[in-house]
Amino acid sequence: MEVRRTAPVKLVVPDERRDDLHESARQFLHCANRAAEFCWSDASYTECVTANTTARDALYDELREETDLTSNLVQEAIRRAVQAVNGCVERWKKGKRVSQPEFTSWSMLYDKRSATFYRNKVSLSTVNGRVECDFELPSDSPTPYERYVLSKEFEFRASTLQYDAVDDEFYFHITTRKYDSEGDGDDDVEVSEDPEHQTVLGIDLGVNSLAVSSTGRFWQGDDYDHWCREFEKRRGEMQQRGTQPAHNAILRLGKREEAWRKQYIHTVANEIVAEAVDHDCDVIVFEELTDIRERVPQAKWHHVWAFRRLFEYVSYKAPERGVSVEQVKPNYTSQRCSRTDCGFTHDDNRHGEHFHCQKCGYKVNADYNAAKNIGTRYARKRQHKLRSSPKSGGGDAPVNVRINGGTLNGESHQPIAGD
Repeated sequence: MEVRRTAPVKLVVPDERRDDLHESARQFLHCANRAAEFCWSDASYTECVTANTTARDALYDELREETDLTSNLVQEAIRRAVQAVNGCVERWKKGKRVSQPEFTSWSMLYDKRSATFYRNKVSLSTVNGRVECDFELPSDSPTPYERYVLSKEFEFRASTLQYDAVDDEFYFHITTRKYDSEGDGDDDVEVSEDPEHQTVLGIDLGVNSLAVSSTGRFWQGDDYDHWCREFEKRRGEMQQRGTQPAHNAILRLGKREEAWRKQYIHTVANEIVAEAVDHDCDVIVFEELTDIRERVPQAKWHHVWAFRRLFEYVSYKAPERGVSVEQVKPNYTSQRCSRTDCGFTHDDNRHGEHFHCQKCGYKVNADYNAAKNIGTRYARKRQHKLRSSPKSGGGDAPVNVRINGGTLNGESHQPIAGD
């Protein structure tokens, strides 16, 4: 493995967006310090939290609600704190004096999802959407940026954005990585970056079934709906009393309900990632959640909340198991026949939970049919992209959809609704 860190690249930030970066950094440091406080223990280094997953599962939702940062920036802030605590624990073990890490200097960590590179600029996530910043590159060529960031042999890694208050300038310290021939490197699990050999797990989100995979696994929504209704019923009973003790009880109930819902979705997210790993999938594909309320009119607020949280949780859990997460347009995934030799699309194909193709007669659970279509849409999108690439030579691109343990070409007629 070869790691390269370029010389700091000066960014030309639009004047009207500089405040967005400053506010983002302030909130990033807030998250990092909150995470350091959670992880630290003055009693003993054995009581310090040194696992990133433990800190993230405990703090992620709170920090998302406390800040306007994107999911990836919150995760990087937590990761920074955990790494700092780990460093302190190692020194503590050696008998050195240590104290709880504190973050005060202006800096933010960006990963390859929160920073998108183009030839002469970079797009960075902020608390107010993305900002595109031009590079002010050295006059000599090739520059480290051109050699490593733009090279297809190097992968962009988490890099640091810093601000020089004296010069009033922003600098980006870019880190890239290239594997050596033996594949030696650190112990991090890497997401598969081989676009020519991918296996896809499609996921459909709904009300009756909270999630359904293209392998035919169902995460039913009955239990989730039942407890949401129970919490709502108890809250209504307390509100009718109109007393201060009742008001206090409502607040406590609200916290318990929120904690329960988060834990429930965490469990489903873990099981979806495990399903992908068990079936050797490289990619988990969801439908885009834009306009989800209009597309699923029967969904209540807690369903929409669950959809968005589930996608976020899977998005940060899956890469740790070597699986990437993508989204595709949801158009007609519910009305299209998922059989590879058909593909007929019509509104009359779906009736509630049942799918019956009016052309070929294929009968199957409607959500399962949609999950297969979601996976298929991503696979075809990847195949089209690879075939049109100059490197592909126009040949076939083996991108498979995992369906009941088979692939896109191994059709299955199960499971039927209720199975």
